[in-house]
Amino acid sequence: MQVQLTNRQQHILWATVRHYIATAEPVGSKALIEEYDLGVSSATIRNVMGVLEKSGLLYQPHTSAGRVPSDSGYRIYVDRLITPSETLAKEVELALQNRLHWEDWSLEALLQGAAQILATLSGCISLITMPQTNTALLRHLQLVQIETGRIMLIVVTDNYETHSRLMDLSPREETKLDPEVIDRELQIVSNFLNTHLRGRSLLELGNLDWSQLNQEFQRYGEFLKNSVAELSRKKSAPTATNIMVRGVAEVLRQPEFSQLQQVQTIIHLLEEEQEQLGRLIFEEPEVEDRSKPRVTVRIGTENPLEPMRTCTLITSTYRRGSVPVGSVGVLGPTRLDYEGAIAVVTAAADYLSEAFS
Repeated sequence: MQVQLTNRQQHILWATVRHYIATAEPVGSKALIEEYDLGVSSATIRNVMGVLEKSGLLYQPHTSAGRVPSDSGYRIYVDRLITPSETLAKEVELALQNRLHWEDWSLEALLQGAAQILATLSGCISLITMPQTNTALLRHLQLVQIETGRIMLIVVTDNYETHSRLMDLSPREETKLDPEVIDRELQIVSNFLNTHLRGRSLLELGNLDWSQLNQEFQRYGEFLKNSVAELSRKKSAPTATNIMVRGVAEVLRQPEFSQLQQVQTIIHLLEEEQEQLGRLIFEEPEVEDRSKPRVTVRIGTENPLEPMRTCTLITSTYRRGSVPVGSVGVLGPTRLDYEGAIAVVTAAADYLSEAFS
């Protein structure tokens, strides 16, 4: 749901979220008057906060308390009201350049060092995956009609590993097209796939321009796009032992983790659910403008894993050339310094991309 806010409402939401991040205390109009030059009266601030609460962007933890940002409030704060800290991004870049020595250290030691710098400067748990070593290349792709109206995609890699996916033509297409016509079409599309994909890494499968398929072959386009995307995800997901974790002790001192049960939940996630966590932090967002930083911010209930529903996860991938090979992320309470955390993750991903390229 797209919430429309006036400039005044945006400014007061920004101040409320910023103050709560700094203090971990519910925010009232008096605190905003004292700390921020909002140019309005206390009564006006209370009225605006009431509107923001009705919109689901703030809530009161207790009847007599001030307001606290909701996950939706944080989402608007991140998407519309802040810009990543350039100062902190430069600090991260300098720290990585000055403290890490690629020519002297092992790869694992380097990434552990990077994870520690990330945790120290962000105040969050840092997560860095080892680069993916799957170098399998596509050897052959073939579309075949195995029975009337049923098609199979067969993918063979250079190590002779085979993968297959099935597709059913719609009943309308099945009755309209002669099986021999379909066989000829499948051979043409197979030739197209082999021309464009043979010799590519499995991690590059998602980069094919499917619009190049002629209009008469579009019936296969969505199936092919989904099939190769799924294969690429399966072959690129990090394994459980590939995640460097640093900064746990610092984050667990935050008031959000004052209860033993909350601490146990986070520890369990980091120790027992690394495979799911690895897949999650390596997942890239769909963006139209590929020149923009590919950063994913998952806030609270936006996280698919239950132990993370009170946390924010900020991730980005690092690349070798155009191919994503690993991921960088920070995990902390939803009440975190988003400007700084986004800048830290972006700078670290850029640094590692440059190093690996």
